[in-house]
Amino acid sequence: MVKTLHADIIENNEDQKQEVYQVSTMTALLDGVYDGDFSLGEIHEHGDFGIGTFNKLDGELIGFDGEFYRLRSDGTATPVKEKDKSPFCSITFFETEITHRVNRQLTLEELEQELDKLLPSKNVFYAIRMDGVFKKVQTRTVEVQEKPYVPMIEAVKTQPIFDFENIEGTIAGYRTPQYAHGIAVAGYHLHFIDKNRSTGGHVFDYTVENATIRISKKQYLNLRLPETEEFFKADIDRADLASDIAEAEGSPEKR
Repeated sequence: MVKTLHADIIENNEDQKQEVYQVSTMTALLDGVYDGDFSLGEIHEHGDFGIGTFNKLDGELIGFDGEFYRLRSDGTATPVKEKDKSPFCSITFFETEITHRVNRQLTLEELEQELDKLLPSKNVFYAIRMDGVFKKVQTRTVEVQEKPYVPMIEAVKTQPIFDFENIEGTIAGYRTPQYAHGIAVAGYHLHFIDKNRSTGGHVFDYTVENATIRISKKQYLNLRLPETEEFFKADIDRADLASDIAEAEGSPEKR
């Protein structure tokens, strides 16, 4: 079949809806590559939903409904600016394919087990969004780093921890297949922002109380690697990848 240019554009647009646009890798972030060349002024070209971080690790990124926020270590949340840059983020166009209601208390572990049973496969990517009331949410946000940068497992040792109780808001992020561990974070990687869009961070732990959960399946991973000297020279072939990511991303109680 001969495809017209118009048909190719339509097909490419449909493919883009099915992809996660990934900037850099988790292994690079672990090695201290905290300055990237991806401008967040481009973010809407690649999606309306996502999470990540900012240059110098100056805050956590969260976005949905086309609105993106920076969650800083002082507990504040502010809209992302076009001049902001990210060394690591995952962006997608969110289209709900599975909706699941929760109207009872479930811990992080209990909810993840329940969600895993709903997923058609563990071998593809999923964007996850939870809107509702949480009995508790524990978050962290790494403090801004200055050169010479230390590896991420050192940077997180002084990160502020926030404990929220009976709070309404949104948890957003991804479930990544195990085989992509190191490119991203395998399993559930989530960020939180409150209903008033005033505070939040990287999610360590939570207990959901009453929420609507929406899931968007993704068939493609579009990996964009930085063109920076720091990335080119980074040691991203890590022998202790699983333990390093667990230490950098896991809750303080689990370290």
